[in-house]
Amino acid sequence: MTRVAAVGDIHMGPDSQGTLRPAFETLPDHADVLLLAGDLTRHGTPEEARVVAREIKDLGIPVVAVLGNHDHHDDHPDEVTGILRDAGAHVLEGEATVVTRGDLRIGVAGTKGFGGGFVGRCAGEFGEPVMKEFVRYSRRCADGLRAALEDLHRRDCDVRIALTHFAPVPDTLAGEPLEIYPFLGSYLLAEAIDTAGADLAVHGHAHAGTEHGMTGGGVKVRNVAQPVIGRAFHVYSLHTRQPGE
Repeated sequence: MTRVAAVGDIHMGPDSQGTLRPAFETLPDHADVLLLAGDLTRHGTPEEARVVAREIKDLGIPVVAVLGNHDHHDDHPDEVTGILRDAGAHVLEGEATVVTRGDLRIGVAGTKGFGGGFVGRCAGEFGEPVMKEFVRYSRRCADGLRAALEDLHRRDCDVRIALTHFAPVPDTLAGEPLEIYPFLGSYLLAEAIDTAGADLAVHGHAHAGTEHGMTGGGVKVRNVAQPVIGRAFHVYSLHTRQPGE
């Protein structure tokens, strides 16, 4: 079995330094990898990113992250990414990584993702240029996720995980106002996951949502926003693939 610890929406700032570190230091006893599902900072400042970096540095297990919308707010996502990478995290955007723990090869494909809504209630690539760009951006994120998952399929992983900030399905948004569903996720992410294949999809963003969901293709989806899981992280156990699976 592969043990996957995950949390998102920790929204750290200078006054929260050290609040997660004691729990994170127990991770080697409970998990093989830590996934961070975006909104790691409050406003995306380098100062806040350095707080996160100190929480995750030298944990003894691999750390894989995507950024969230909060991490973009200050218009320094590249600097935030660099600070987290300097702390040892694999920060993904339309990319895949394979991390190891012992003999395990854990494949993670990641993107922030974007909004647009879900089948039957979604934005279309029509009308004003700004509207078309909104949908095209969401599609580019989903295309990057699909390509990254396909890359993992060729890399002999024991498990394959899709890591996003925005939600791929509406199931895990239950509890949020229906009016804001289009701003919380996109069906395009689920299409990418089902097309390329994954053992688990993890996201954050929906603070008032629900933990458990599933794509149309049967991939388990988990909303790990900290307000939803109510703890420093949650651990999911995944069946390790056999050769040829």
